[in-house]
Amino acid sequence: MDFFKLKENNTNVKTEFNAALAIFLSMIYIIPTNAFIVHNVGISIEALMIATTLVTIIATAFTGLFANTPVAMSTGMGLNVYFTFSMCIGQNIPWQTALGAVFISGFIFLVLSFTNFRIFILQSIPEDFRRAISAGIGCFIAFMGMNQSKIVQGDSVTLIKIGNFADPNVLFCLFVLFLILCFWVWKVKAGFILAVLIGSVVAWTFNIGGATLPKEFVAMPNFSSNGGLMEIFAKLNIMDALSLSIMPAVMTLFVTQLFDSIGTITGIGIRGGIFKNKKRIDGSVDKVGDKKIGRTLIADAAGTCAGAIIGTSTATAFVESTAGVEAGGKTGLTSVFVALLFCLCIFFLPFFKAIPANTIYPILIMVGILMFMEVSNIDFKDPANSVATFFTVIMMPFTYSITTGIAFGFISYVLVRLLRKEFNKLSGGIIIISIICMAVFLLQFMKFN
Repeated sequence: MDFFKLKENNTNVKTEFNAALAIFLSMIYIIPTNAFIVHNVGISIEALMIATTLVTIIATAFTGLFANTPVAMSTGMGLNVYFTFSMCIGQNIPWQTALGAVFISGFIFLVLSFTNFRIFILQSIPEDFRRAISAGIGCFIAFMGMNQSKIVQGDSVTLIKIGNFADPNVLFCLFVLFLILCFWVWKVKAGFILAVLIGSVVAWTFNIGGATLPKEFVAMPNFSSNGGLMEIFAKLNIMDALSLSIMPAVMTLFVTQLFDSIGTITGIGIRGGIFKNKKRIDGSVDKVGDKKIGRTLIADAAGTCAGAIIGTSTATAFVESTAGVEAGGKTGLTSVFVALLFCLCIFFLPFFKAIPANTIYPILIMVGILMFMEVSNIDFKDPANSVATFFTVIMMPFTYSITTGIAFGFISYVLVRLLRKEFNKLSGGIIIISIICMAVFLLQFMKFN
């Protein structure tokens, strides 16, 4: 195990495995959750479950072996919602073209991961604005979850209204949401999947929403083109995704993944101290920490490219990796163990397929809540932060578009700074990004072909 430098990192195989188990139990919910979300574009659930599992295995194992960090990768929550409801359904982009856009955004991120661009972004974008983007995506995700579970629904007069609480399906979603909240408050590490399991048993027992106990729990995965993996494998359409009309979506995928990845990976590193540079005996600094974070970002971007080929939306680092870091995971061996544990899941797809969709949508609401909590760290005494946060958070769910929310946020931030003559708070980077956002915003409403 010298490959992972266990002794150097003051850890051992048992600790790394326990850390992997904590991560695995915390994020296993992604298999049914991602499948039920993306299924709305017309892809079979089984194909998506296989793809999600394979992407998780490949991206996580690569991170462990290439970056030697305890960071698990899978299809990103929020980005899968944007892929499904904003790109494919909202903008009528074929899912093949949308996968092409995912690949392009991942490839751009991969190329830039070899440069100091990530440092440029971190230095250019105010931390408060990055938090506003996270909160806005949280609102967008929560809105999707509430809408899919019928807790809120459309109305011809008021545009939106409360759902029918006499509907057993709505009440069931609220029950699962209550379970998730309970487990979160009690700090149960596997709270999401535990709530899903309890909810599934209740739904199977009382036949809620037509849910029935699966006839079998274990089976060989379906790799055929008849509802299996080959239905989506290598079906991405890169050429159509290169059209000017798709560029706003590509930019949104890229910017969102960039912020999400940098924020999540650095956050995990801070919690576990895994990205610290080391001092040599001669007093010089060995930038081993910088190398690790750089390699982890490369693995993140590579995972997105691989995922697009396999048939899923953007892959990214999972914040649930903090569960493993807190359990003592310090090296890539943790990630390799996580990948091996997910290998077992591919044989339990009949069980995952039998999980009722109504147990999944409450997870979106809870993820949205957790992401929205970032607003508590924003300095609202600063007018520019207040205005930018408002537009970012409000416009994402109101316009059904993360792109529009980010564009409104950046443009309003720069505008307020200019009106207050706070030129010293505007870096060249944020001005450039704002101009790009303006272009993206304009392109979104101009019918270029």
